[in-house]
Amino acid sequence: MRPIRTLVAVAAVSLALATPAVAAPDTTAAPTIEEQRLDKAAPQEILRRSGFDDVAPDFARALAGTHSAAEAERVTAREGGQLWKRAVDRVQGRGPAGGDLSRDDDRPLYWARLGMTRALGQWQPGFPLSDARRAALLDTLERTSRGQDSLDLPTGKHIKRIVVTGFDPFQLDADVRRSNPSGAAALALDGTTIRTDSGPARVETAVFPVRWADFADGTVERTLLPAFRSGPRRVDAFVTVSQGRVGRFDVERTNGAWRGGYPDNANVSRTETVPIPAGVPTPHPQPQWTTTSLPYERIVAANTGPVPVHDHTEVTEIPAGGTTPVVSPDGPTPGSTARAGGGGDYLSNEIAYRATLLRDALGLKAPGGHLHTPVLQFGPGNTDPATGQVTDPDFVHNREAITAQVRSILTVVAATTR
Repeated sequence: MRPIRTLVAVAAVSLALATPAVAAPDTTAAPTIEEQRLDKAAPQEILRRSGFDDVAPDFARALAGTHSAAEAERVTAREGGQLWKRAVDRVQGRGPAGGDLSRDDDRPLYWARLGMTRALGQWQPGFPLSDARRAALLDTLERTSRGQDSLDLPTGKHIKRIVVTGFDPFQLDADVRRSNPSGAAALALDGTTIRTDSGPARVETAVFPVRWADFADGTVERTLLPAFRSGPRRVDAFVTVSQGRVGRFDVERTNGAWRGGYPDNANVSRTETVPIPAGVPTPHPQPQWTTTSLPYERIVAANTGPVPVHDHTEVTEIPAGGTTPVVSPDGPTPGSTARAGGGGDYLSNEIAYRATLLRDALGLKAPGGHLHTPVLQFGPGNTDPATGQVTDPDFVHNREAITAQVRSILTVVAATTR
């Protein structure tokens, strides 16, 4: 007879063999609307012709080599930060171009990031990973690959500190080839120094998604708060930049607390008062309007480049006691309710509203506000997205000219800071 201990052990092994293994829950995510566009021919060509087609595969391999959620967090932060640096370096002429796509192009960053987010969503780790932990990794990837966690403002009275923000390409269902000149300008300006008669100014930049949900979750405030708070690295000026109208720059005088519902890059609409996230400094009650503190008169009067710059004062409001929105060319009237700021009712208006609202909540006495660039256009023979090329000489020239004029406008802003 076998000892009882041996019999128990054998029974336990037999039971284990007879019981099916319980698989770890599948927490992978279906590709998002933005990620689904990645498989179109134009994004793949942009990645290939910039050398950024290796970003997502390299990230997927790095994730596959991790053995814990903490290690995955470190890898994600590192790879996201490296993507931002690589995009900045490419635009600013450092390192290999990686292909024949012009260096000033912002699109490789956008499409490479989406490749990374899709790889993260489909990754099946060999250890437990909850939905919440995967979402936290995605948040880390978004912040680090957009420069939002690396606003490296210097200290000292000898140099001025300026923060500039841009946006991803958008309206991609109409033309997936689109670039955003504000994002291109952000990449070109990050970490650069502007020389003025009143001293040098260091520029630090970040890029934001065209998604309502990210703004409601506080991505703008989280990024800007460290630079807006009192301290030796506090900004001396800030400019939020986005693409606006054809053939003109606009310095937007007034920003409104209203989301007009236009679909974002995720094809989501929001029509509501701009929601302020919990836990950030903000005035109470929430104001309907905020105002630029940029030196708009000087900017308009300066010779900053070939495209005219306008002091744009028009808003859409519901007057006090009224029910119907009206266009007010000279700005809001007392007690009115916002329906569109100078920059409209989309995310360009919203980033300006959030930034200037945070400025006011923190008592930041610095020039700040929103600049709309001209629309970036393809050349006259390359306007049909169904048959057109991903780039052309006019397209490159237009983007470079917009970036150069944004830099000139920032020089005017820097010269007026304390």
